[in-house]
Amino acid sequence: MAVVNKPAGLMVHDSALARGETDFAADRLREQFGRPIFLVHRLDRATSGCLLLAFDRDTASALGKVLMSREVGKAAFEKDYWAVCRGWPEESFVVDHPLDGGPGKPVKKPAITRFTRLDTVELDLPSAAFPTSRYALLCAQPETGRFRQIRRHLKHVFHHLIGDTSHGDGRHNRHFRMLGIHRMLLHARRLAFVHPVSGERVEAIAPPDAEFARALALFPGTPAH
Repeated sequence: MAVVNKPAGLMVHDSALARGETDFAADRLREQFGRPIFLVHRLDRATSGCLLLAFDRDTASALGKVLMSREVGKAAFEKDYWAVCRGWPEESFVVDHPLDGGPGKPVKKPAITRFTRLDTVELDLPSAAFPTSRYALLCAQPETGRFRQIRRHLKHVFHHLIGDTSHGDGRHNRHFRMLGIHRMLLHARRLAFVHPVSGERVEAIAPPDAEFARALALFPGTPAH
């Protein structure tokens, strides 16, 4: 198995959303490793960070079972994302809001994301009737894996993800573009899971890219990268 740090802007694999795209992380990784790869989970094109894969079907299947085993209290598979949103939400909150499966998949299924506020900042950027704008750095922990779950859950609670052109707030996205930050600010920072064979705890942390680090630098109490 391997965990790779996927760059923002790169699609993981070919799909109906590719729209003529020819460059995919899966193809790059097959060439880089020189062997077949089997993706255990997915990341949105605009999301960077930890992507877990296996080199054979049996390992991929075992890891998939670990991913799906969400028994309360056992924390079999943990996924931590860093996200920058508009506004100052509560220090910790849970969004329990069903979501559909994306285009062509209208059936809604349960979706739960836990959020923890890591830091806040108020910038001298006018917003609506206010002379300043408030932003928060969050740790998001999705308990389910629905289509664009974190992005859509943040929209649902009116704390839109910065840089999200599909579900975000254009005014705040423009503020960050003026600061030289042009990417969506969602990064899969950490994966932790039980090794399906040895039973040992595995943890992988992906450092953010330079553009995401520029956003982190805006926050006075930025955690270690």
